[in-house]
Amino acid sequence: MKVQVKVIGYLIHQAGFGEKEVEISGPATADELLTILHIEKSLPKFLTRNGQGITPAEKLEDGDRVVIAPLYSGG
Repeated sequence: MKVQVKVIGYLIHQAGFGEKEVEISGPATADELLTILHIEKSLPKFLTRNGQGITPAEKLEDGDRVVIAPLYSGG
């Protein structure tokens, strides 16, 4: 299964990239993707799949676009 992944902010340093296609063998959840990418699960962040917010337990599908971003605020 191939998933397009975009990582934002300081999380780029953990993942080692900003955006790329990631190949995952077999079905996987968003939480498993974080493990594959070496992104610390305890850090505050939010995930979207195809533009919609998801929980770490949600299963990913082939062709999904996942964005992993730190929590931030501003005005």
